[in-house]
Formats: sequence, structure tokens, C-alpha cells
Amino acid sequence: MIGLHDGSHVVNQGVQREFDHRHRLRVGCGVRGGLRGSQLELHLSVKVTGGASSAVAASSHAACARFRGTDPLITGVTRRKLAEQVGHAKGPQSTIPLLRWMRAMAFERLVRDRRFASEVVTVSVGALGLQRPNAVVVADAHVDVAKTAAILEKAHYAAVAFGNATLIHQLAVPFLGLDGANATDARPDFAVVAPKVPTKGGKVDGSWLIVGDAKDYQRIRSKIDDGRLLKGFLQVALGAESATAWTKLPVGMDVHLFGVLAVPRNTSLSPTAVIENLTDHREEVRMRVRERAAEVAGFPAGVEGNLPTHLAHLQANYSPDSCPSCDMFAYCRAELQKSADPADLLIELGVKPEVRAHAVGLIDGITPVGKVANSVRRQVEATLAGTGMQSGQRRLDPIGQPGTVNVVLAKSDGAALGVYGIAVQRVTKVGVEAWHVEVYDDPDGEDTRRAILKMLGRELNKAITEQFKADADNPVPVHLVVPDSKTADILVSIADSAAGKELSRLRWERDKHQGRPALTFNGEPAVVPPRLPEKDRVAVSFLLEQDRNRTMTVRSAIVDLRAALASLVTAGGPAVNSLRLDYLTPWADPSAPRIDHRALAELVEKSEHAVGAQLTPVRSNAIHESFTGDRPGLSHPAEPRLYDELIRAELAYKTNVFDKAVSILQAEFELSKMQPAVRAVEADAQRVWRRRLDLHASDLVRFSRTSRWWRNDAVPLLEADDKFNAQMTLMTNPLAAYDAAQDAGIRQLAVARVVDDSPLTIEVDSRRIGDASRIVALHMNGEALVEADYVTVRALKGSFKISHMPIGELTATGAQPRQYTWTPHHDLGFAVGDELIVADFTWFSTNKGDVWLNVEKPSVDSSSAPKQTCTPDSYADDPANHQWCCKPHEASESEWSDVLADRRARGELNPQVWPPVVDSDAFDVNAADENLPDPADRPAEQPPEDLTTDDVE
Repeated sequence: MIGLHDGSHVVNQGVQREFDHRHRLRVGCGVRGGLRGSQLELHLSVKVTGGASSAVAASSHAACARFRGTDPLITGVTRRKLAEQVGHAKGPQSTIPLLRWMRAMAFERLVRDRRFASEVVTVSVGALGLQRPNAVVVADAHVDVAKTAAILEKAHYAAVAFGNATLIHQLAVPFLGLDGANATDARPDFAVVAPKVPTKGGKVDGSWLIVGDAKDYQRIRSKIDDGRLLKGFLQVALGAESATAWTKLPVGMDVHLFGVLAVPRNTSLSPTAVIENLTDHREEVRMRVRERAAEVAGFPAGVEGNLPTHLAHLQANYSPDSCPSCDMFAYCRAELQKSADPADLLIELGVKPEVRAHAVGLIDGITPVGKVANSVRRQVEATLAGTGMQSGQRRLDPIGQPGTVNVVLAKSDGAALGVYGIAVQRVTKVGVEAWHVEVYDDPDGEDTRRAILKMLGRELNKAITEQFKADADNPVPVHLVVPDSKTADILVSIADSAAGKELSRLRWERDKHQGRPALTFNGEPAVVPPRLPEKDRVAVSFLLEQDRNRTMTVRSAIVDLRAALASLVTAGGPAVNSLRLDYLTPWADPSAPRIDHRALAELVEKSEHAVGAQLTPVRSNAIHESFTGDRPGLSHPAEPRLYDELIRAELAYKTNVFDKAVSILQAEFELSKMQPAVRAVEADAQRVWRRRLDLHASDLVRFSRTSRWWRNDAVPLLEADDKFNAQMTLMTNPLAAYDAAQDAGIRQLAVARVVDDSPLTIEVDSRRIGDASRIVALHMNGEALVEADYVTVRALKGSFKISHMPIGELTATGAQPRQYTWTPHHDLGFAVGDELIVADFTWFSTNKGDVWLNVEKPSVDSSSAPKQTCTPDSYADDPANHQWCCKPHEASESEWSDVLADRRARGELNPQVWPPVVDSDAFDVNAADENLPDPADRPAEQPPEDLTTDDVE
């Protein structure tokens, strides 16, 4: 019997000799489910299949006739080559960054490493309920069909005869439906051959082929995006279907219904296995292959002789959101941009098909304009006018105010949490400090991450101290302001990594006191990390506080500058372009000349710089080359001065755009009267967070590690937060309120018009708001009434009290349906023709009077958080009554350490237990003998020309 990591060796010579001299295997021709090769045989001279990535791309682009018509089986070339031939290649900015490619290759090599191959195999086999293998064998098929067939036969025999499991990497299997044809192959990264469960008589009568792929998907906030996993398993499914239909699969070997992805276990490259039932994925693959066969059959031979003409006759289903991953994107976009048809401009902008017919009149000025959402109307108007369209909303964000800390960073492609450099700027009561810039010579190292947390902890401590000096009883909250959500994700992930190490250290400290060795979850000697300093812990705890509450939209521990600006101004051009701050900012600047959205988009796309954390491929390659030099063995960075200059130039671009955006935000947009209310909600929450931090009470817990009962308790808080956010948005944003009032699914709002002023009579477009309803007017003629000079907002203990809002009961006139007399307590002097957005008063408050509008303040986490009366000694003095509020991590981890030690003594943990236990925490800690590769330790190799970032992400 082997442990979790034991037995990862090549086939022993005895097994090999016995197979060679005694075993004769007949090659079966039967089909074991799925599609038979003859059913989908494509009798074509050109068989460029595009591999597994093409099947995944087909799933997302299958509705596009141009995509289907440019299948390599039809054109004879990949879509990337085709785009180059017609003069519309996507350019260097769409290529795979060199370091990103090196990381992908390093991870694939790591999966084949003896140590990690054993873990991937045993986790996969154990999760599928199969027996523990007697040995784990590693074999290489060298991307050769014949060698793959031979190794499968040997692996099948080893599984049946000896109970071994074999990890085969670099397989080549005939593409589904093209077995025997001159076609490029499906190439699964690896597959596991394992013995089937023995019969009652103890006989093993066959083996399973478990198909897998290695994907170094980055874990962001400890999770891999579901969309990426889906994409990876679709690739696995194609390999599984191709293997199922292969006539040379050994008799007795069946393709398992489940597939496996080898992915990073945590933020490092250390791999683990994720198992998924492929039934639905394989069905989709079969459907796509059938569709593909039918599409190919519909085109005559010789298409490749005149590809430009062929391409021009294919109808594109263009979307600026989903099409950029297609190599034909630039061609299709250029085609739309050359068109004079107004409908094509709407397609270019990404307006939905069902809206285009109603919106054409916005462009041609002739066609009657139908029902079009304000967001679409403003987008079209901004595009035509060449200037941004303001929403009419005032600012709710804290950007530029004391207590905020601005952060930009330059991410390395060599690691999920790699950072080349960071710039930090704090806003104080006396003004804005200069940017503090740091460049790191070990961008992917642990020391760099700790240095980042130290810097953030220092600035947050200063900000908190300043706010307490200003008002010790009611300090305003502190915030981190970032240029995009990617930056926030990286910072939180760095904090989570540090928290996992600190919690592990506390456990191992207990082990040391008890005379036990420090072991990883899998039972290997561990590397004990250094203690997390208290000042650094402020940053870690603050970032994880944001992670735990990221579903609460009102919370603003981390503020996205781009999102804040986008809520105030609508840019021209496709909405997806506004996801870049350097594209969005010029549209908010009224002093800027008229903007050509296409020219600006091209300028931003071709820029070597990026505002967000992710670098452009051009800049990433330049920095990597200065880091590694032109040959192995050089010290890093190989060219220190150039390395430093490149990173500082990148950070300078980011800070310049950041400063410009903040300057425009402060100069052109006023603060809302409700902004202090939004900050007050954050202040209440941070008061609880500071108690967590002071008492070390669950302050190092990310969202995914919170208990089920805590999440259940948080449901009412989430509902209250969602309601408050909706109320704030609809009270302050006229455009959002108007669109919501026209949405039949929203009961609380309606559009109304003043039809008479004596008595005041309004017509309400609602079936739910009627006679005897109490309403409050939120907007009049596109202006938010809460922002009027005479309105005041007072903060009470549990709500916000708003004065001078028009509130009153409706009384049916009886003359016309939906017409009501209205006598609001505060009459603003309404005139006939005024357009109002009104809301059901009971949505806000149960108050009986019409003088004040009360907006309920969302509650804070009081059931699972330290109380005001909790002290550092509360838990030690009374554990029973304080275990759910202020129990410190030191106590929790000591108890957990003892639990793990007891389980290990009973043989319930890895490597003794079978099937292996999965570590759900997956803390970012390493075993003492774990030697992970460094993708940046050598000059980069160029990725294959036909691959794009979409193939590795």
C-alpha cells in the first residue's frame, strides 16, 4: 500500500518484461458508448481540426455563421492565420505574454513530476471510489498516436494484473470522428489508467481511462472562476469522447464518465486534482461535432482557394463583449466600422438585437424611436456627440477624502500573486501625499507579498490614527481606492495567503508545545512561516473583511475608481471599452476635444501600458526579458537599471491616469447629500471590524471559510444591504430610477405626470400604486429631489431621516383611470406637465406621518462578532459564553491542532487514509521538501504562433 505521494516511479522492469513476453492483447474494434467513428467521418482532404480549444470556442461562438464557416476543416488554416491573410490580425497585444506561457509550461511539467503526479493520480482515483493503487507509474506518449496506443495497452495490463495506476502525459488521440483520417489529433495533457473495482470474487476485469488536462488557472480569492473550470472540462470532454470513439482503445478499457483537471492547489503552482462528471460536457461536445460536420458538408470543396470572398459572404453574429476571444474579431469589427448602415453602428456598440430596431432612430434621425433604456440612449448619444453623458447622479463614493489610501500595482505573469511594483498614496486632512513607489526584485516571492502588506498596513494604521484623532467617538471609515477590480482581487488574495500562513503557524506552534512535529495537511514536514506582525495584520484583516462582505454592495472598504466614475458618466463606444479607466476618463472630462470612440479605443488597445494590475503583453515581455537576460544562469534582475525603469514607467502611467480620473471626479461631480449616510454604514461595520482585529476574533477568515450558520445568519443582513443600496441608487440616480420605473417587474416605482395643479392631480403609470397608496416623489423632470438645497439628512441610531420630500396619499378622481389627487405635506409647486418618479412610501418606512422620509440603516454583524463589552480576557474568563463572539484565533487553532493530531493518530488523515482527504482550506503553505519551479528562472520560449491567451486562460 502506498501513501499519498509514494510510488511515483516508472514501471518496474519485472512488470515490463512480463508484459512484453507473456501478454498478447487484441486490439478491440467495438465502440464503448459515445459517437462511432463512422457516424462522423468527414471525408475531406483538409483535416486541420484546431484541437480541444476549438471545441471550447465553438461552444461560445456557435451562433455565429462566420465562426462556423471559418472552421479549419473548411478553410485549411487556423482562424489566426486566416485573419493575418486578410489583413486583420489582432496584433501583439492579443498574444500570450512570454512569462505567462512559461508558467503554463512549468505547471504542465510539474504535473508530470514524480512527486506531484502521484498526488494527482491518488486524489483522482480516490475521489472516483476506486481502489488504492499498488503503485503509481508515469509514462510519456510524446504526442504520438502509435506510442499512445502502445502505452495504453501496457497501462491496461499493469492495472489489471498488478493493480497499478498509470499517469500518461502528452497523449495523442485521433480527433472525434476523424479516426484514420489525415487530421490533427486531440491532445489531452494527461490521462490516468486505473484498475476497475474488483468483482465479488476479487477479480479485476478491466481498467478505466480517466482523461484530464493541466490548467494553471489562477486562484483569485482562493477560488477558480467557474467559467474557466467549465471551459477546461469541455476540453477534457473532447479528449474523452475522442478516446471513446478510438478503435485502438484496449479491450477491457473504458473511458470513465468523470474527468479531471489538474489545477493549482493554492496560489502557488502546486497541483491538485478537480473531478467533474462529464456527462453534460460530453453531450455538448457530441452536439458541436455533429453541427461541425453538417457545416463542413454544406460548403463546396476548394474554399481555401479564395478565402477573402468566402469570408465576405459569411454573416457575423458580432458582440464586442464575447467576440474578442475569436481571432476574427478585428476583421468583423473593421467590417462594421466601414459600414454606413445605422444598424451596424448599433451592432458595433453592442446594443442587444431586440433593442436595435427601436434605437435606429437615435442615429438616422428619421425612424421613430421606440422604447429604449436610458443607458442605451446615453451610450448612443455619447458616441455621436463625442462627449460623455452624465447620469445626473451625485457622488456616493469617498474618493479623494481623508481616510482613503490609493493603490496601483503592476502584476507579474509569473505567479498568481506576483507583483513587480506598487504605488501607494494616502489622503490626509491637509491634502494628498505624494505617491510612494516600490519596485521588487523578487516579484513572485513571499518576501514581496509581505512587503506589500507591510506598506499597506503602515498606511492604513496612519489613516485610522488620523480619523481617531479627529473624532475618537465616531471616526470616519478608511478605504482603499483601486483603479479596477483586478487590483482588489490580487490584494485580497495576497492577504488570504498571509492569513493562511499565520493560522498554520499558530497550529504548528501548538504542535511544538505538545512535542508534535509540524506537518502539512498531507502529513509532510512543513516549513513554519514567520509570525505576522501586528501592524501588517491590520492590512491582512482589513482586506479579508472586504472579502467576507463583498456580497454587500453598500460596503466600501475597497473602492473601485473606475466603477465609481462609470456610475456618473456614460462613455461612447462599446460599453466593454469602459472597463478600462484610461478609456473612460477622457469621456468624463468636459474640457477634452470631441472624442472619436474608434480612435480612442485603438489608442488604448495599442498602448504598451495598462491602468489596472494586469500588464499588456508587450510591457510584460519587456520586463521579463530585463529580468532574465538572454541566457540562463544570470543573477536576477539581469539588467537592474532597465528593469527598474520599465516598472517605474508602468507605475507612472497608472498613477497619472489615476490622478487624472480623481481630479475630474472631484471637479465635475458634486457629493450627494446621501454620501455621508453611505459612509456611516461603512463606519458602523468598521467599528465591528476593529473589535475583531483587536481581539484576533475571526479577523483572518476569508469568505469561503465562514461557517454555514454564519452565512445563514447573514442572509437578513444581505437583504437589508440590497434594499438600502437599491434605495440609495433610485433616490440619487434619475436615469436608473426612470428605467426601474418602466420595468414591469419592479413594483415600488412608477412614472407619473402632473395633469392638473388645482387640485394637484397626477396620472400614475402603475397597476400596483393606486387609490389610498402613500407615495413619495423621488425625481422631478430628471432631477433628484433629495439633492435639493432645502433637504436635510439626519443620521439616527437605526435610520436616516430626510426632510422636505413630497409625501402624501393618493385619492382616485373617478374621472380617468390612474388619475389621482395628491396632497403632499411638502408641495414643491408642481406644474402641469412635470414628470415625476414616485415610489411606494411603505417600501421605505412604516411611519404614519408625511413630514419625514425614513430610510432604514442596514444592521451590522452582531450575532457572530465581538460585542462592545468583549475584552481580551473575555474568552479566557468565560469560554462558554464567548466562543461565538470573541474567541481568538490562537485558541481556535490550538484546538484544531489537537483535533488534527488525534485524527492523524487514528489514521484518518493523509497519507494513511483512503480515499485521500481533500484539504478544503488549501492554505498557501509548502512542505519542507517541496521544490516548485520558478517560471522566471530562464529566458522565455516563444509560445506557438497559433495560440492566444484564450488558449491558456
